[in-house]
Parts: sequence; C-alpha cells; structure tokens
Amino acid sequence: MARPLRIQYPGAFYHIICRGNKYRKIYRDDDDRSRFIQLLGESLEIYRVILYAYVLMENHFHLVVQTLRANLSEFMRRFNICYTGWFNYHHHTCGHLYQGRYKALLIDADNYLLELSRYVHLNPVGHRKSKMRNPQARWQYVKMYPWSSLTGYIDRKDTADFLEYDTILDMIGGRRAYQRFVIDGIKHGCDDIFEDVQYQTILGNDNFVALVKSKYLEKGSLREQPDYRTMIAKVIAPEIVIACCAEALGVSQAKLTTHSGNSIIRGIVADMLYKYSGISQSAIGRILGGIGYTGVTMLRARLHKKKKNHEIHKNYERVEQRLEKICVL
Repeated sequence: MARPLRIQYPGAFYHIICRGNKYRKIYRDDDDRSRFIQLLGESLEIYRVILYAYVLMENHFHLVVQTLRANLSEFMRRFNICYTGWFNYHHHTCGHLYQGRYKALLIDADNYLLELSRYVHLNPVGHRKSKMRNPQARWQYVKMYPWSSLTGYIDRKDTADFLEYDTILDMIGGRRAYQRFVIDGIKHGCDDIFEDVQYQTILGNDNFVALVKSKYLEKGSLREQPDYRTMIAKVIAPEIVIACCAEALGVSQAKLTTHSGNSIIRGIVADMLYKYSGISQSAIGRILGGIGYTGVTMLRARLHKKKKNHEIHKNYERVEQRLEKICVL
C-alpha cells in the first residue's frame, strides 16, 4: 500500500503524532523532556511554524501546528534529527529513536481544531480510565501534568512564549470556558473525531476535502504529488537580508559584516540570515567576516538571551517586519 501523501500548503494546520521505535520510551527523564521542549521551540522559530497544543507521553508525542510556509517536512526533519541526536548522545545509544515516519493529519481548523486540542490535552488520562474512574481525580491529574500545553490554556500565568493560545480560546470564549470544556470531556467523554478522517490524511468535512483536492492536488487525486514549488515561501538572498538589516538598524553594511561591529546587532543579522536565507551557520560565518560555526552559534545565543530587553526586541522586530514584506507566504 502506498504511503499517504503529505499535503503541504501555506497556512495548513496539522495534527502530528510520532511514536518511539517498537513503542519504546522516547524520554528517560525530565532532562530529555526539557531538551525536547527547547529544541521544539527553536525549530518553531526557525521555520515560522505556529504551535497550538502539545503533549509528551512516555513513548510518543502529539503536536497541533500551523505551517505558514508549506514546510512541515523540513520542520519535522530538523526537529526529529536534533532530538534523536541529543537522546543518543545523552544516553550513549545509537540508531533510530522513532518508529518510521511521523503521522500528520491535515486539519479542517474551523470545524476540528477546538475538539482536537481537547483530545491532545486529555491524553495523559486517556490510558488511565480503568485505574482512575473518579472524574475529579482525572481532572486533577491532567491539570497538574507538567508536559502538556494545557496549563497555559487554563491559567494565563503558565503561558509559554512559543505557543499560540488565543485562536483556540477565542473559539470557546476564554480560559474558564476552555477549562469547563475539558472537564466536560472527562465527565461525559468526547466524540471520536478521527472517525471523520478521509483518505488517511485529512480530518475535515466534505467541503474542506473538496477544497483541498481542487486547490492543492493535481487532477484531484490524493495519490498524486502536488507541485509544491509554487507554494513554498520565497527565500531571500543574503545580500538583501544584509541590506534590510542595515537600513532597519541604521548602520552601514560594513559594520554588520566585520568583527568590529556590535555583537547584538550582528546576532540579529545572523539570526535573520538563518531564518530567511536558508543557509548554514558556516555560510553565515563567512558572510559575517570569516567567523566559524561556533562563533555564529554564540552570536545567536547571546542575542536570544538578551531579546527580552525592550530596545533589542524592538530592533529585532523592526528588521523582521521589513523582511516579512519581501516574503511570499
């Protein structure tokens, strides 16, 4: 049987599931989980992917994401490779961590995003039904579960910078309403939304499936590869990124590409080249005056540590806004 096609287009929503090889654990301790979250945040930023919900279980994880640039494959490739490398290095192991390729369902967000988020957030008690029959106990367990996005949905103080909450909260009327929605799912059960999956790849109603087939699939066949070249975001040439940075920051291009320049400003340039030009850190180092891979990593790390500074954050946003005008999303 042929593998289901990855349907990619700008603005698409996905439910992603990735399981451990032979259903083995993919986290051995909280250090693994913390590193997983850190690498997830980095990958989201690099590929301009929006995360709406997640949960980490022992042998698998769930993500609900939106790709602004039709780049789900690139995002997941980078993320899974980085975490597998960390896991193998940290635990002195080798080989595959995951069981085959991840599963990705294209989501009809208008009709399924809210219910899907509840399904993801209830995963920690999904397998505990027989052991934990009391709804209050199950709610307390899932509410306190530390490796899920639920906490930010029910308490503003627990929000994470790399998550988008408002889209789903607006669908139901805020955090209190969302909490009642989750509790109702615990008490009365939830509809099996996955009964509505069509062609193994799409969770949506008939109108949504018809629209996807007509707009993004050649000849209307879900087994035929669409031409993604016209859908992928525009990559900006490095010289244009440098020019935009110089103009937005009010400095000469020479100061951005020599060792004598301000390290935070050069960190902004390095970050923009990485995100918008799609070139390696080694190539960025050559552009920035011949520094090495490690030098570029340090520039970007120093920048991200200080991005909470109001002035630095403002400069970063000013550059990004100029570059976004050039991108084709």
